[in-house]
Amino acid sequence: MTTGCKTTTIFLTTLCGLLLTILGLMQEWPVFAWPVLAVLLVGVPAMAFKIAAVRRGPLHVDVEEQRTDPPIERRELHVRHVALPSNWDDYDFLFSATVRWYPLEAPGNEPLLNPAGLAVEAVLERARLITEQREPGRPSLVQHELSGALSRMRPDPTGHLQAMAEDITLVLREHDQERLNRLAEVRKDKAVWEHQRKYEQSKRQYLSEDVLKDTGSAVVWWLAKNDDHVDRTVADLGLLAQLTSAANDTDVPERLRDLMPRPHGERPGPDLLQDPAPPFEQEPMPADHFEAFLNSMGFTDGDDRRPMLVKQIADVIRTQDQHETAEDLLRRFDPPASFTPDAGEPPASAQDTTDETPAASPFERTTDGQ
Repeated sequence: MTTGCKTTTIFLTTLCGLLLTILGLMQEWPVFAWPVLAVLLVGVPAMAFKIAAVRRGPLHVDVEEQRTDPPIERRELHVRHVALPSNWDDYDFLFSATVRWYPLEAPGNEPLLNPAGLAVEAVLERARLITEQREPGRPSLVQHELSGALSRMRPDPTGHLQAMAEDITLVLREHDQERLNRLAEVRKDKAVWEHQRKYEQSKRQYLSEDVLKDTGSAVVWWLAKNDDHVDRTVADLGLLAQLTSAANDTDVPERLRDLMPRPHGERPGPDLLQDPAPPFEQEPMPADHFEAFLNSMGFTDGDDRRPMLVKQIADVIRTQDQHETAEDLLRRFDPPASFTPDAGEPPASAQDTTDETPAASPFERTTDGQ
């Protein structure tokens, strides 16, 4: 305060001296006026300082010491990966943050040698009260909750300082997070399986207790499914009766047995055993078609031209890789000649036939005749 008064007085004195000098030069004051002006410019400020010092008097020692407030001392400390308990056993959160504090006037003037440890302890205790009530499945949500709860300065239990935390991160250990992810997948799969099982149980209950309770219920249900095709429902009465009996593990009612579907060729009725169904008609073979062809050409059974034509046709068929069909034709229309058991040689007629020149085919004869 004294320094400010001195500075102001010197500034005003200098300003007044300049103004008076300019005025004296303009008014052309006499020479003796200049020394008087210099004495006044030096003496008046000195007198003013002396009068002010006498009026103010000396300051008390306590007042001198308390004129400037001491600056508030603030500190900070970074903590990393501090394990905090969660609501699940053996699943701990890893807490990292920047702890800030400033000291308070301690009661009884007790010395505080480690304020950083006291501040960290206070912050971790406040964080633990929150994390031990939270499940570990959502660490990011708990992190934001801690950021709000620890953002305010609060005194520690001893009253020596106030502490807070910022830049908070909260995570789980990597293997714990993997376990939680697998557990979540299992729970999801189990929920899907439970829904499928309940759906299947409900469907079976609906079919057994409602649709297939008896034949009448099955017919009504099938008619509702095919309301535009009544004839189809009537045609399926036997099948519905058989299905209903199988679902309830009972025999088909006597009145509906005649409507049951039967194998191909069977005729319902009491004469089923006495009047058996006609034998199964086998599909015509290529030899059957070829026989009809020979008959239509006039080469009936016993005609000499018939086996010769069959041999030629069989040779042609073999060129098309139809060996089985060719052998079938030869077995059916040109059986091998019978051997004599005693002599072991074919008859003379057959041997003579072999030596002779092969006869021309019917087609060649027809050509020659033309």
